[in-house]
Formats: sequence, C-alpha cells, structure tokens
Amino acid sequence: MTRTTPTAAAHHGATRPTRATASVAAILAESAARYPDDVAVIVGDHRTTYAELWSETLAYAGALRARGVTEGSRVAMLVPNVADFARVYYATLALGAVVVPVHALLKRREIEYLLQDSGAMLLVCAAPLLAEGAAGAELAGVDVVTVLAPADHDDHDGPDRLEALAAAAEPLDIYVPRDPFDTATILYTSGTTGKPKGAEGSHFALLEQVNTNLMSTFDMHRGDVLLGALPLFHTFGQTCTMNTGFRTGATIVMLPKFDGDAALSAMVEHGCEIFMGVPTMYMALLDAATRNDARPTLRYAISGGASLPLAVLERFQSVFDAPIHEGYGLTETSPVATFNHVGTAPRPGTIGTPVWGVDVEIADPATPDAIVLLPHGEIGELVIRGHNLMNGYLDRPADTDAAIVDGWFRTGDLGTKDDDGYLTIVDRTKDMIIRNGYNVYPRQVEEVLATHPDVTMAAVFGVPHELHGQEIEAAVVLRAGATVSPDELVHFVSDEIAAYKFPRVVHVVDALPLGPSGKVLKRTLVDRFSAPVDAAAAPA
Repeated sequence: MTRTTPTAAAHHGATRPTRATASVAAILAESAARYPDDVAVIVGDHRTTYAELWSETLAYAGALRARGVTEGSRVAMLVPNVADFARVYYATLALGAVVVPVHALLKRREIEYLLQDSGAMLLVCAAPLLAEGAAGAELAGVDVVTVLAPADHDDHDGPDRLEALAAAAEPLDIYVPRDPFDTATILYTSGTTGKPKGAEGSHFALLEQVNTNLMSTFDMHRGDVLLGALPLFHTFGQTCTMNTGFRTGATIVMLPKFDGDAALSAMVEHGCEIFMGVPTMYMALLDAATRNDARPTLRYAISGGASLPLAVLERFQSVFDAPIHEGYGLTETSPVATFNHVGTAPRPGTIGTPVWGVDVEIADPATPDAIVLLPHGEIGELVIRGHNLMNGYLDRPADTDAAIVDGWFRTGDLGTKDDDGYLTIVDRTKDMIIRNGYNVYPRQVEEVLATHPDVTMAAVFGVPHELHGQEIEAAVVLRAGATVSPDELVHFVSDEIAAYKFPRVVHVVDALPLGPSGKVLKRTLVDRFSAPVDAAAAPA
C-alpha cells in the first residue's frame, strides 16, 4: 500500500513576522567568549586560540566593511584549509553578508561563472590560488583582495592584502544579527544537466545542523582534537568539521592539502581523537600505515561523500582500532540527513538512521510532482524533510520547485529503508560521478569534448575504481579522417576544467549505444569498459 503525504503549507512568498535573530558567526563569537584560551586551530606548528581567531576575524570584518561589504552582500572566497578560511568565512557572516566558497581546483572560466551567478561583489583569494582566481575575477568584473601573500606584496602591483587592510581598518565590534531564515552561504552543486546551481543555506539550517550533530549524532566535546583534512569549501568539512568543531570548543588540526603520510603524522603528533574523511582518505591512511607504525588515539571516525567499501572499513578499524560511522547527506540538506549515530553500534553498509528532527523516507520515483511514500523494504527515491533543508537554489525557482515537492527534498538517489529505520543506498538516478569525494557532472565534461573539432559525439561516465571510488572515462565518436589521439583528448579537456573532473581514459568508438529515444545508454558503456583497474598504476 502506498501513502501520500499532505501538501506542505505554502512556503514561497510568505512573510514571516519574526522577531528572532540568528547568525552562524555566533559559533565562533560564543566559543571565543567561553573558551578564549583554548586552541581553535593548528596549522603546522602555529596555534591560534579562540580569542585570537575571533579578534582577527573582527579585524578582517572591519577591512571588508571598508571595502563595501554590507548586509546581504555576497563575498566569494577561494582559500585552502588554513586559519584564514575561518577568518574570512566568519568575518563575512559577522557583517550580515553571504559566503560563497569556491572550489580550490576550479579554473578561471568556472570561477567567472560562480562569481557572476552568485552576484559576488568581492573575491577573497589566497595568494597561491591567484593565477586562476584573479583571472576569473577579472573576467567577471569582480574586485579581489588576497590573503597569505608575503608582506612585501604591498610594494607590487596586484590585489591588496587583506591582512594590511585589516591592520588599517576599524574592527567590527560584534556580529550583525540576521533573520534566522536569511541566507548565510551559497554552495554550488548541480545535476547532470545545466549549469551548477547555488544552494542557499540559511543561518537556522546551519545552526540547527550543528546543534543536532552535537546533541545526538556525533560524540564530540570541548577539547577534542579533530583532523581538518576535508576541504572547507565543501559542505562536509565546512559544517561537520569547522562549524561543529568550533561550536563545541574543539581544536581543529588543518591540512592545507591532504596527503596520507602527512595526515597520519599530524594525527599522531597532535593526538587527534576524531577523523572525518571520504573513502579515498581512508585508503590513503591505510597506505601510509604501511610505512609508519605510529597510530593516533582515535576514538572514532566519520565517513561520508561516497560509499565506503566494506573491506576498507574493516581494514581501517583493525589497523587504527577505531570504529567508522557512516552517514549520508547533500549540500541541499546542510548536509547530514542520516548517520550511524554514536552510542549505537554502526551497521556497516548502511547510511544509518535519520538525524534528530529530520525525516528520510523512500518515495516512488515515478511520480515527480508528488511524494508517494513506499512501504519499508521497497526500493525507491530517498526524500528528506526537516530543519536542514536549503532555502532553495539561487534565482532558480523552477529548479527549487522540482527539487522540493510537498516539503520533501528529492535526492535523486535510490535506496531502501528497513523496519528499524536504517537506510541503504542502492543506486543513483543521476549520472553524477563521485571521484575522491568530489562531484563530477558528465555534461560539463561532454561540452568541453564537443568543442574539439575532431569530436562528433561524446559520452562521459564513471567506472568503479579501487582507489578513487569512481574513475572518469569518456567514449567519443570522431569525424571521418580525424587524427586526434585519445591522449590528446585527455590533455585537451584537462586544460579546460579542474583536475578532478577530466577523463583519465578516452575510448574511440564507431558509435555510441543509444536507446529508443536517442539517449546514450551510459550503463552499457560502464559495463563495457569496467575492466579491473590497477589502482597503483592509474593516473591521479
């Protein structure tokens, strides 16, 4: 028997007569007041206390205010995992502005698109990323300031140093309060068609996610030491490591660039008790453990971003003597929706049960304009509702209405739910590829391939890969008389898009397999080209 949900109350255009205020900036402000001398961030051998981090954040906010940032402004940031990520992030939010984190591996045209689409009025770019960041900002006509540049940078042409601007500006006194449902962050995501979409996260959703993580989902307390290896521009690292860690008064050991050997050494040196990562990070740590006998005193680990192979999970738990708790979420759900909650033995192979205050059910994917819930045990589409939902996709009401139906967010992922409430992902309805925990959208890659004069048709797909989770491959049909080689096509694409997106293998075929409607049958390509891969020999 099927169940149909009641239509949700109207949520578009309704005025909320609220007197309540909220700000994600309160996370850092409150911990600085409560635990001023506790260490908030460790980068290399440099330690920053909560009081220092908040003071520096208020100074950055003063500089950004002098640059024209005000309530509602969109500020983009292209910064790796260093203390300046936190300073710029919370400084922007403290001004009542909106943070637009930019993926650190994007190329200039991709950055240009994000800056224009988000309406960013400023890009804060780390000096090592200026080559693409400043070029993208120039294409978009957006102002740039930099962090991490040498002090003598002020004597040369180029963007102003935010550090110098902060030293000369009057610091902010305290953060600007916002309506709880005002947008705090715009994080870019997309499906397999169209341009990337900006998911708007509200102050309420992000704060409630953090509180839910701490109350009943994670085992995290003041003084815990976390490894901050997940990229902070991504929702997983940003919410689960940084915001949740700072909210509870933990210490975050940040790694500007993840490397298994460096991560293991840092965890041992600083006594990390909690590790969060995507499956490839677990594989890299296991590899590093073959060269280093030292082990951190991990209490537990958290895995997300993609399914963790059971063999890897079991090996990690044996080598590091720490249980792994898997969860599930999306950018649009802030992100955690389900988790193998700490305090209950995890069920490997599942994504756990819904977090507090969030409903996750299985719906009929054949009814896109209504939510028809299916009985336990049946395969269907995971749908989510609760305090963790985004406000919507920026300036895309049609996309928002298609994604959130009757108050439920349609994930596009297929799965099951058992009688105990545990959910399992079965397959993806989307063609999205997840490589090293990063989302790759085939159409974007196909559009680049299509610009090559020798290519007449192209299809991009993911094949299973032991190390990367999935590897990106392409099948192309060439024009008659074409002389381009597969390796030349790989290099052609790699010059145009971020390094994690381009296909490592290109297959030249006579024709692509097509269905009755003319749609490329990518599953046929996956089956054809999914030969066993030697992970050690595959290009990174």
